[in-house]
Amino acid sequence: MIGQPHQDNGPISIIHVLRAPLGGLFRHVVDLARGQIDRGHAVGLVCDSRPQDARIEASLAFLARQLSLGLSRVRIDRNPHPSDATALLHVAARLQATKPQVVHGHGSKGGALARLSGFVPGLPTAVRAYTPHGGSLNYQPGSHKHRAYMAAERLLRRRTELMIFESGFVASRYGQAVGRPPRLNRVIHNGIAPSEFESVPPGPQAADLVYIGELRSAKGIDTLIGALARVRDLVGTAPTLALVGSGPDGALLDAQARALNLADRVTFHGAMPVRDGFALGRIMVVPSRAESLPYVVLEAAAARKPLVATNVGGIPEIFGPLRRRLVAPDSVDDMAAAIEAAMSEDEVVQRRHTEELAQFVQGRFSLDRMIDEVLGAYREALAAPVWQPVMGAPPHPLVLSS
Repeated sequence: MIGQPHQDNGPISIIHVLRAPLGGLFRHVVDLARGQIDRGHAVGLVCDSRPQDARIEASLAFLARQLSLGLSRVRIDRNPHPSDATALLHVAARLQATKPQVVHGHGSKGGALARLSGFVPGLPTAVRAYTPHGGSLNYQPGSHKHRAYMAAERLLRRRTELMIFESGFVASRYGQAVGRPPRLNRVIHNGIAPSEFESVPPGPQAADLVYIGELRSAKGIDTLIGALARVRDLVGTAPTLALVGSGPDGALLDAQARALNLADRVTFHGAMPVRDGFALGRIMVVPSRAESLPYVVLEAAAARKPLVATNVGGIPEIFGPLRRRLVAPDSVDDMAAAIEAAMSEDEVVQRRHTEELAQFVQGRFSLDRMIDEVLGAYREALAAPVWQPVMGAPPHPLVLSS
């Protein structure tokens, strides 16, 4: 057996490692950790130490009270950085102290730290699982960054006993860029709770359109703002847009809106709970250039928001029979045409489409299914033949400084 002895249906000890507690990745880890705790498993968490907004810090504090293996924070940078050595030692120290059966890394940096710890001699043996959440797999193929990160992924594959892909798209992207995944790999879609399938109607001051997410280039918001100007050219008036979220490109997007004479049509609202954000617009727009399996699309579908979204990543897997409605990314003309069509769509037809998508999502993207399938994958990995250290050297004690 890999790791500590266990019963087939007994509790499992699990440490989750991620970088920043932000966005859909953080929601995924929190949902997974809480579900595992509710099912009687021992769970711990390692993440970046730099403070986030008050809402996220409150969520972390609440979760920490339930983590029997503790919440531990250390500086973890997005890109390669000298602090990575300190972060790795910190993760190794936590594994030495808690001796988990499963170390589950999330995202590029969390996945790297979780699996690099497998090269540290003297640590207790554990299953090392990895969920990419898009991450470095979303870099442009052929670019210097993509080649470097994929070379790192090929090395880290040697310390990956279990791969969990959140979408078929990411699994395919991994196979193309890295090669054959570890023997034990699963596509386990993100899931949402039954309570999230209550509709969210637009508020009395709702904009025509709403975007919810990070304000950064990969999200394609510049294409969306450009499309507002194109709709103005087509029909004489630009739609109003509520931007909900924060990120490094906020100032650039504000400057773009002003340059296109759209400052009075685009409103920046900052981060807020997603269902509060849904009420700020009549139609949800997801203009992304790259995605894995975005929670915000699942949540919008469940809330029965009319959706204009791009045909990228795992979004077609969410749309299923309605995927023909998706829009090509990076096309101002296509985005403008899709927005104009959505705004002029008959209300009865629109309600039929939103209900059909909600029913499709409810049948295939269940939170309970996600948690149970991940736990099942852990058990399968724990039952696999004994894992032998790749380096071939016998383990020796590791002295960790406090």
